[in-house]
Amino acid sequence: MIAPAKPDLVTVNIDGKEIAVPKGTNVIEAARLVNVDVPHYCYHPKLTIVGNCRMCLIEMGMPAVDPATKAPIMDPATGKQKINWIPRPQIGCGTNVSPGLHVKTTSPMVKDAREGVMEFLLINHPLDCPICDQAGECKLQEQATGYGRGYSRFIEQKNVKPKRTQLGPRVTLDDERCILCSRCIRFSKEIVKDDVLGFADRGSYSTLTCYPGKKLENNYSLNTVDICPVGALTSTDFRFKMRVWFLKQTNAIDTESSVGANTVVWSREGVIYRITPRRNDDVNDTWLSDSARVLYKSVKAADRLTAIKINGSDSGLDIAVNAAAELCKANVGTIAIVGSGRSTVEEQFLTKKIATALNAASTQLVSRVGQGDKLLISGDRNPNVRGALVTGLITALPSAELTALGAQIDAGKVKVVVSIGEDLAAAGLTAAQLAKVSVVYLGTHFNATSAAAQVVLPTLSVFEKNGTFVNQQFRIQKFAKAVPGPQGATDDLIVLAKLATAAGATAASDLGSVWKLIAAEVPALATMTYANLPETGLLLDATPFAALPFAEGETLHYKPAQPAVAAATA
Repeated sequence: MIAPAKPDLVTVNIDGKEIAVPKGTNVIEAARLVNVDVPHYCYHPKLTIVGNCRMCLIEMGMPAVDPATKAPIMDPATGKQKINWIPRPQIGCGTNVSPGLHVKTTSPMVKDAREGVMEFLLINHPLDCPICDQAGECKLQEQATGYGRGYSRFIEQKNVKPKRTQLGPRVTLDDERCILCSRCIRFSKEIVKDDVLGFADRGSYSTLTCYPGKKLENNYSLNTVDICPVGALTSTDFRFKMRVWFLKQTNAIDTESSVGANTVVWSREGVIYRITPRRNDDVNDTWLSDSARVLYKSVKAADRLTAIKINGSDSGLDIAVNAAAELCKANVGTIAIVGSGRSTVEEQFLTKKIATALNAASTQLVSRVGQGDKLLISGDRNPNVRGALVTGLITALPSAELTALGAQIDAGKVKVVVSIGEDLAAAGLTAAQLAKVSVVYLGTHFNATSAAAQVVLPTLSVFEKNGTFVNQQFRIQKFAKAVPGPQGATDDLIVLAKLATAAGATAASDLGSVWKLIAAEVPALATMTYANLPETGLLLDATPFAALPFAEGETLHYKPAQPAVAAATA
């Protein structure tokens, strides 16, 4: 284990409390460490400092010293070194801590300054909180209550600005709510390198707009909605769909690539309404791609599998599992297992048990490789190929085409194929080859393989179960069940455990019991349990896989991978 370097610490005083913080820490972040809230709008920990909202005004001072001798000047009344306070308030976001810095966040001067700033911000802001899409998570509403005067002296007519402006295909602007914090502008320019947004006009007539001939249409545009502190930028898809205080939040993982961006799934009464990013500084900071936010729509897709079938006829779970098991046991040694890089670590572990018990002639995954964007979409479009490596389901990187399996089928060496969520036709097997074998299919949606399968076992989507993935950093991360699965679909662990047991292997169908088996049989995961994995994940030792030829772009990442460590409490 590599011990992190200790940062240089400096001692500062915030509202009478002394605290040691790393040198260069922003005052807003330092105040958080002593549970002191410094209100702000334009400041964001992942963006540059601009200091244009002025809401984070504080009072600052430094220990007094004699200009000539540099000796401390003592206060005779207290016996302590005198503090020279700056006569006017300063912005906290634009100040980093220095040794001896003193900060006041609740003095009368600070209180009056904040009330003045809030009054200016509300001059042209509409009084439509009850119908605003940001209600329930609006920083302007919160801080107007916590730091405003509580009444308005403004009697003039408010400026009317554009409403329902389409900045791009996924983002709608209500400009009369904009407080000109510029977070969206800086995000587009600094993070995505798509400098498309800017302010037009001046003063109270300033409006947010796109540069002529451009649109906010990059694959990260909805992050501007996430970081907008007011109801100015809204998601066109989520707009007016549901009040956020009715929604349940569930921690999840983006499955569109091996980056493993941390997400939150927002649902109510079994229906998912949106997906937003969850902060993890070691993986995705606070960002998420737009394409990841619509993955939940496949849950209610028209082609969702909900009926267990044997040779095209409806059946029950145990009957279908027994039929699949008998089919496999009658063809031991001529069975191919096609696992999935989209399966969880737990499912891949049970898949390996099935393959071992049935003496599978072939065990492989299907690769999905595309062009990575060097942000949050990697070249490897499977979320858990590395999990299959860690559990031992595979020992080499998968290929995109099942060419070798097709040759085995043609040679008569494979008579049964068990597919875990993979469309074999899309992976290169022909209709003629599928006709030569008996197919057992476990999956969520209808495809050519499910149509050709002798046994079809509908399973759950990633939003309907618990589990873990191993991302491109070899960081194991867990996710939780957000909504129940449809009637007729069964948890993958239950189906795989029944198949493994029928094949003669020792298996379990609940997450806790599966992890006990994993800890006993997978050395890399021996010290871990699902329950004790931190929400930010744990890095595994990637050394055993260092020689594998990962494709260019698959190990690139927005945040460089940290040194590999393996540590967790059982």
